[in-house]
Amino acid sequence: MSAGAEFKPNILGFLCNWCCYGGADLAGVSRYQFPPYIRVIRVMCSGRVDLSFVLRAFSNGTDGVFIGGCHLNDCHYNTHGNFDALSMTRLAKKLLEHTGINPDRLRIEWVSAGEGIRYADIMTDFAKQIEKLGPLGSSEGTDRNELKSRLKEVSKLVPYIKLVKKDKLASHLPDEADYLELFTSDEVATLLSEAPAYYIDPEKCQACGICLRKCPVEAITGGKNLIHVIDQEKCIKCGTCFEACPPRFEAVKKLTAQEPVPPPIPEEARMIVREGKEK
Repeated sequence: MSAGAEFKPNILGFLCNWCCYGGADLAGVSRYQFPPYIRVIRVMCSGRVDLSFVLRAFSNGTDGVFIGGCHLNDCHYNTHGNFDALSMTRLAKKLLEHTGINPDRLRIEWVSAGEGIRYADIMTDFAKQIEKLGPLGSSEGTDRNELKSRLKEVSKLVPYIKLVKKDKLASHLPDEADYLELFTSDEVATLLSEAPAYYIDPEKCQACGICLRKCPVEAITGGKNLIHVIDQEKCIKCGTCFEACPPRFEAVKKLTAQEPVPPPIPEEARMIVREGKEK
C-alpha cells in the first residue's frame, strides 16, 4: 500500500448547532457515506469560531479545519454570525498563507439542518482535498515544528490583529464573492511587520498605577513606589497603557516593529525613592 493511501487526515470541524450540526446528524442517521476523519466541535454559532481557534488547531498539527454554519441571511443564533465567520475565515486564510501553510486546508461552508446529503458531499470533497495535500507541512515543504513556531508568533498578535481590523471583520457585504478580496496578502504582511510594542521608561515612570489598572489583560506588573513593567508575552498591543499614561509623565513608549524592546530593569532597581523620603 502506498504512503498516500495510508494517510488518514486529521480534520477538525467547528459546526453551528442550529444548522450544520443538524445536517451532520442527519447524514449520520441516514447512513450517507463520507470519510470519518473529521472530529466535531459544536458551537452555538459559526461566528463564535475565533481566529485563535483556527491557528491553534493547525499549531497542534491538524491537517485541515472545516467551519460549517447556517446559510447567509439565515443565521439562527446571531443575525450576522455567519458573516462574521466568513470575514474571519478570509483573514485566517491570508494569515495561514503568510506562515507558509496552504490556505486550502481551511474551508467554510453553509449547510442547513435538512441538508444531510450536502454535508456528506462536502466532507467527502474536503477529505479528498486534504488527502491530496498530504500531512500538514508536506505540500508546503516545511517542517511541522517550523510551522508551529511561525503560528505561535502570529497567534501572539491575534488580539492586535482583531483590534486593527475590527471594522473589516465586522463587514456584512451583500455578495459572498466580495469577501474573496476583503483582505490582501500585502495588507496582512504589512499588518504583521508593523505590529508595535509598548515599553515603560523606568526613568519616567512615577508608579501612579493608572496603566496597571487599565490594562485589559493584566500584562503590567507594579505597585506602590514600584516602577511598572510590561510583560511582553502577555501584552496584546492594544495601546491602552499608552493612552492612559498621563501626558506630564510620558512614561509609556510606543516602539515600532524595528525597535527592540529594552529588557526590564532588575527587581531590586524598581523601587522609587520619593523626594524628601530618602533615609
